[in-house]
Amino acid sequence: MRPSLPEGIRPMKVGIVGCGNISGIYFKAGKTFPILDIVACADLDMGRAQAKAQEHGVPRACTPEALLGDPEVEIVVNLTTPNAHYDVCLAALEAGKHVYVEKPLSITREQGQRLVQVAAQRGLRVGGAPDTFLGGGLQTCRKLIDDGWIGEPVGATAFMTCHGHESWHPDPEFYYKVGGGPMFDMGPYYLTALVALIGPIQSVTGATRITFPERTITSAPRYGTRIRVEVPTHVAGIMHFAGGAIGTILTSFDVWHANLPRIEIYGTEGTLDVPDPNGFGGPVRVRRAGASEWSVMPLTHGFAENTRGIGVADMAYAIQSGRPHRASGDMAYHVLEAMHGFHDASDSGTLYRMYSTCQRPAPLPLGLPGDALDV
Repeated sequence: MRPSLPEGIRPMKVGIVGCGNISGIYFKAGKTFPILDIVACADLDMGRAQAKAQEHGVPRACTPEALLGDPEVEIVVNLTTPNAHYDVCLAALEAGKHVYVEKPLSITREQGQRLVQVAAQRGLRVGGAPDTFLGGGLQTCRKLIDDGWIGEPVGATAFMTCHGHESWHPDPEFYYKVGGGPMFDMGPYYLTALVALIGPIQSVTGATRITFPERTITSAPRYGTRIRVEVPTHVAGIMHFAGGAIGTILTSFDVWHANLPRIEIYGTEGTLDVPDPNGFGGPVRVRRAGASEWSVMPLTHGFAENTRGIGVADMAYAIQSGRPHRASGDMAYHVLEAMHGFHDASDSGTLYRMYSTCQRPAPLPLGLPGDALDV
């Protein structure tokens, strides 16, 4: 039996487009959050869509075109590869449906702007991953910052280093094409976390390089296939936040080993050690001015397990209650512009000034009952 919903809130009909590697956790969200009723799924590979429908008890497997034209579907969750994000999102909006898309929002800034504009014109919602900032780990960090545990944020560092995905991902080529690379693949987790914790970005600078022009896949089923790298695979940037803090970020597919924190935030009264923004839990550590050691903080919020799809559920609540949703299209676009800004600054050797801004998303309330996102 599905848990009950707050009075006046009903389940919303959801269709998932793209039944690849990431889709399983989104199908699970349909069982985790009673506000999401997944009624259809689609993929260019019909066999894959049918397999997912059977595995997760989804009533219909169909083509993407059929799903977008289905009048029952209210929210489209777009899990396609980045080069298809814009086309699927735009088609969903033009069909009168709200849309939530895996990161990044789109490949180009022009596409991202267009999606946000069309949604606003039609009175629809656009939401975008990542939604890990709604997990117990980052929500605890948000409360510590808001409650003044480290004073005023002065600076931040963020590090994502690995040696790429060709050794484990079944089809890793798109990570090295336009729309991919470490900044566009993993940068959204780190930048979204920083914006949610500190606020919007005013300007960025950056330096980039391609270290290995060709990669060889060593995972099945494409073992031995060579990939030509088309995007920077080592990206270093500096961010000037609107609130005055200065941040440093490194995203790389060129590093064999590193011993770096994921994110640290430095304040006038102490330092906050932020957990991996690609996850939902902890640990969260604080060391205040004068302290001799770090303190591990208990999590103040739930959703510490993998609950990808919480952003879709939050958007569904927001649609019905009229409040802003937290994983918003404005924030997803702001992050998209910043990612391009690092590359542009590197290419031009100049400071890139951000044109967009966004609201720092509201924190989740304390004491939410179970799987609910509104009190």
